[in-house]
Amino acid sequence: MAAIPHPQEQSVVRAIFSLPVIVAALGYFVDIYDLVLFSIVRVPSLKSFGLSGKELIDYGVYLLNMQMIGMLVGGVLWGWLGDKKGRLKIMFASILIYSLANLANGIAWSLPMYAALRFIAGVGLAGELGAGITLVAEVLPTKIRGYGTMLVASIGVSGAILANVVANTYEWRNAFFIGGLLGLLLLAARVKVAESGMFKTMESKNGVSRGNMLALFTDRSRFFRYLNSIMIGVPIWFVVGVLITFSPEFATELGITGVVSAGNAVMYCYLGLVLGDLSSGLLSQLLQSRKRVVLLFLLLTVGAVALYFLQIGQSPQFFYIVCALLGFAGGYWAIFVTVAAEQFGTNLRATVATTVPNLVRGMVVPITILFQFFRGHLGMEIGALVVGSICIIAAFLSLNALEETFHKDLNYYEEFL
Repeated sequence: MAAIPHPQEQSVVRAIFSLPVIVAALGYFVDIYDLVLFSIVRVPSLKSFGLSGKELIDYGVYLLNMQMIGMLVGGVLWGWLGDKKGRLKIMFASILIYSLANLANGIAWSLPMYAALRFIAGVGLAGELGAGITLVAEVLPTKIRGYGTMLVASIGVSGAILANVVANTYEWRNAFFIGGLLGLLLLAARVKVAESGMFKTMESKNGVSRGNMLALFTDRSRFFRYLNSIMIGVPIWFVVGVLITFSPEFATELGITGVVSAGNAVMYCYLGLVLGDLSSGLLSQLLQSRKRVVLLFLLLTVGAVALYFLQIGQSPQFFYIVCALLGFAGGYWAIFVTVAAEQFGTNLRATVATTVPNLVRGMVVPITILFQFFRGHLGMEIGALVVGSICIIAAFLSLNALEETFHKDLNYYEEFL
């Protein structure tokens, strides 16, 4: 006879699988679908504009950077609005913008139009994760909020798997159409989601400064909490923005014995990310520590990057397994964003939780610029290793400087002088 779950256990499960958590997870699912779609369709889409050879890398970097610059702009905009107007309004507005941009991307007839739409889509994509994580962190009890953010991230990153399936099934323009339609459908699911109670309480108080991003730079403690929160996530996007996005070119350099598809590399990487986010979230709850889990996954990243460059002459199948290992090692994304959200008070939380992941994504711009520079002087492999080493060392130093936030009560405000 099956054991009857304890009422307290049932309450915990209901809280974790509540509507705000599920809707935030589905929002991030569509966000990731659209975010990685360009990396998957980069080659066929650019070939349709008559590009070939080295142009596929050069214009690929340019378009990726346009998307990431858009995310930097959007991160600041949505973060500020999230603390000013509320978490839910930002989730609605951001998904509407990137959904419409992706629908328009399906009819792009020139490279300048393609670039402009990737920028606009980037602005929209920037609001989804931070607002979702902030909402979930504020509506769930302290002891289980790690499970909620784990669920958001693990469901969300699986959107990359759907992106690869769709891109392999349909022409690249139709893949953008599908992403836009998925986003518009998601808007209907958000109608019944309630705003964070912490935000409502803050909104009713007079004299509480909200969304003051300048305050992050006028106080030494806040500035370094903010900077260190950003730097611990940079290795993830070094892996995605360089090693995975340009996996066909790296496969050629490494002498892989068959053709490597960027779409498959992305899919296997994000499959690893799903498992990594689940594992890091569970481990964080078991160890009751965010920092120890991030440290472990940074060490795994070092090992996975080393294996990536040691797989000389291997098969495409082995290459994809390494991509999955890279993804698993980078599966502390949910913990990283949660750490950032937990570092700051309610009146700055959405600003931080939205800008931090987008600044990390935006770091792809200087990372790819550095990669291009070192690639020209040292070759693809050594150039990538140099850039990767810089990112990983910076992450270790920043992690050491951050406080542990697992048990931290989030119902407080930042005081500005």
